[in-house]
Amino acid sequence: MTPPDTAGDALRHDAPLPNPLPRPPDELPRLERIWRSPRGWAFPWTEVNNNWIGVLYLGTAGLFCVLAVILSLLMRAQLAVPGNDLLDQETYNQVFTTHGTMMMFLFAVPAVEALGVYLLPAMLAARDLPFPRLSAYAYWAYAVGGLGFFTSLFFGLAPNGGWFMYPPLTSHEYSPGINADFWLLGIGFIEISAIAGAVEIVVGILRNRAPGMTLARMPLFAWAMLVFAVMIIFAFPAVIWATVLLELERAFDWPFFLPDRGGDPLLRQHLFWFFGHPEVYIIFLPAAGAVSMIVPAMVQTRMVGYGLVAMALVATGFLSFGLWVHHMYATGIPSLSLAFFSGASFAVSVPTGIQVFAWIATIASGKPKLHVPMLFVFGFLFIFVLGGLTGVMVAIVPFDWQAHDTYFIVAHLHYVLIGGMVFPLLAGLYYWAPSAAGWRLSVRLGKWVFWLLFLGVNLTFFPMHISGLIGMPRRVWTYPEGMGLEVWNMLSTASAAVSALGVLLLLVDLARNFRMSPGGPADNPFNAATLEWLPQGNYAARSIPRITSREPLWDQPDLAEQVRQGRHFLPGTVTGLRETLVTSPVEARPQYVAIIPGPAWAHFIAALCTAGFFLSLTVKLLWLAGIFGTVAVSAILYWLWTGTDLGPVVDRADIGGGLCLPVYVSGPDSVSWWAMVVLLLVDGTVFACLGFTHAFLWLSNGDAQWPPPGMGVPEVAFPLGSLALLAGCAGLLWLAGRLLRQGRARAMGGVVLLALPLFLLALGLDLHAVWQAGIRPTLHAFGAATFANQFWQGLHGLMVATMALYLAARAFAGLIDPVRRITFDNVRIFWLYALAQAAAGLCLTHLLPRALGTG
Repeated sequence: MTPPDTAGDALRHDAPLPNPLPRPPDELPRLERIWRSPRGWAFPWTEVNNNWIGVLYLGTAGLFCVLAVILSLLMRAQLAVPGNDLLDQETYNQVFTTHGTMMMFLFAVPAVEALGVYLLPAMLAARDLPFPRLSAYAYWAYAVGGLGFFTSLFFGLAPNGGWFMYPPLTSHEYSPGINADFWLLGIGFIEISAIAGAVEIVVGILRNRAPGMTLARMPLFAWAMLVFAVMIIFAFPAVIWATVLLELERAFDWPFFLPDRGGDPLLRQHLFWFFGHPEVYIIFLPAAGAVSMIVPAMVQTRMVGYGLVAMALVATGFLSFGLWVHHMYATGIPSLSLAFFSGASFAVSVPTGIQVFAWIATIASGKPKLHVPMLFVFGFLFIFVLGGLTGVMVAIVPFDWQAHDTYFIVAHLHYVLIGGMVFPLLAGLYYWAPSAAGWRLSVRLGKWVFWLLFLGVNLTFFPMHISGLIGMPRRVWTYPEGMGLEVWNMLSTASAAVSALGVLLLLVDLARNFRMSPGGPADNPFNAATLEWLPQGNYAARSIPRITSREPLWDQPDLAEQVRQGRHFLPGTVTGLRETLVTSPVEARPQYVAIIPGPAWAHFIAALCTAGFFLSLTVKLLWLAGIFGTVAVSAILYWLWTGTDLGPVVDRADIGGGLCLPVYVSGPDSVSWWAMVVLLLVDGTVFACLGFTHAFLWLSNGDAQWPPPGMGVPEVAFPLGSLALLAGCAGLLWLAGRLLRQGRARAMGGVVLLALPLFLLALGLDLHAVWQAGIRPTLHAFGAATFANQFWQGLHGLMVATMALYLAARAFAGLIDPVRRITFDNVRIFWLYALAQAAAGLCLTHLLPRALGTG
């Protein structure tokens, strides 16, 4: 590791410029060859470079948006006049559900995540994010699975219970076909894709910034993406768990949501909206970050209130998790809870208001030019602020009781989502297109697109406020004459066609003017201040610059030419492989050079088979799902075996500026260790939702006996035996670590193989104890919750078994030693977490019923 003072000297503002001497003549050709994209039919399937993956992501999200817009036009045509029979009720329900699901899960979250995947490497001046294969895997799972989900509409198999999938309407009794399963299992891969992208974004932002880019100098878009990714980590597990519970009820008759057997349908709403309301801000924050980048460039002045805006982003993310009951005012929630969540709904408007006033102040302090991106920013401010004002209205409990199930809520939702996400995304598209295509999109067409969309959106959704107040209910496929709704619905339908024309012109503009340019931006057309406008190749910037301010291209006018000449850090390749620079999380001091993988087939095969696994489960082809699952796991293991933990390829690397850094570290300094910790945060949040399930079902059963009559609490000897086995397993893991430090890697592998059966036996003993006590998952919600815990622990047992066998195989193959130990460290930390979670699961099963005094 580079001594701290050496790194500090290299990063001083007045330090000599690194690499003042000419670079070796073959350095740039070698760099270009190593980072070259796959040729011929192997592209894009094997591509992993985030430059390309980000554009593919955005294009696919745009495709799903267009398909969802077409579905919305069908819905508006159906509602144009009363008593219309263009669509029958079942078809309308499927179109309605597919439209909402695609907009929220297949367009909104993937689109903003894709913008981050594309922009962050260049904005942070990294060669790439640290796990490019993970991004590529996430993209292909999303693309293939999403297309499979959409095609269910053509076979009458699309989900029909709304994008929120509330039981009991989505229970097996009321929805006996596989329509609901297409949502529950078909959306599973999208949740996996979003979390995989979030892991990469968190680690990439914290560990792959340019030297000198402290947290206080980080672009506001990076701040927004960091908060966005952290929110995904804590919000998406709730909808994953809600999805698991509903599918377990539908497939195995475990009554989580059936009141006659102790369940409660409100459990689904609590879990879903713990994800669903933060998701509004998950979508909004990256868009707000994009606006904070665009506005200073459009007015040629620094962002007003940088620190306040960064704090507002963090505060918005934090407060948004206290708003989920905002959607449940009409469900009979106690008055005290209503007061608390109403107050939280008002509180979250404060940090949002800070950002709005900061944008206005920045515009006022400069000289705004009405480029196309600025038009979309103004449109965003108008539409989003109006949607925010109606949000304050529905935060008032009495008003929400009146408006909750009306088209007023539909109008509010679309004003917030379209104003808060779509307009900033289009502003970003017109602003950053030159960085990918090398030239701007059409100014003339862009202005037509803006005005058609601005007028179309307002004339489509503003009348819905009025029709909602008149009494137009939402989620209906038709309505009677004589309610005074005809003119407002016809206006909304006609205006939707205007918006659709704007979308069509946008597609024409993209088809005419957008082509990926491997050479990066030809120039900096808006004189922006941040690093994504440096000269770029497939390898990103030629050299990784040392920066000294938040606006490096304004404050270091020669920076672009210096970077082009390779006069900053890591101007070539030091190992002959793809590399990026890893820096410290707060001060961005260089720590080591990380090797990152190049193009390969494994991630594509794994993604294809992951999507195939979930879709096969949906249509009940279990044998095909087994094949897909086996191939997916095999491809992932091959990808890990050949592409990770390569060890110290060279001892130390000269990256320029007098810095020599290691190319391999383990433990908390490793980016893979950080990724595992982030993944465990996701895992722990799912388990917290499991604990919430137990507590909520107990509370919802009131004075009823818990456990119910006929079900007992297992004898105390069983959990004590399981705890002893878990402790023995932990002891063996400690011994394995000690053996590895002594250089006895094969002995370590043998101890790991001894520890595995202890862990599996502990889980099996607890399952046996539960069964012996007469607890059955189909009889009562208590049994269902207990076996949900068994299911979750068993899933971890399967994952630990796979990881332990993989670790032992690498140990016996001589691929692990006291230095080359990242695989061991990551498996051990996951295994220790699984042990702790299993112990907590024992408390849920055995201690909680005894503590309640009813067992």
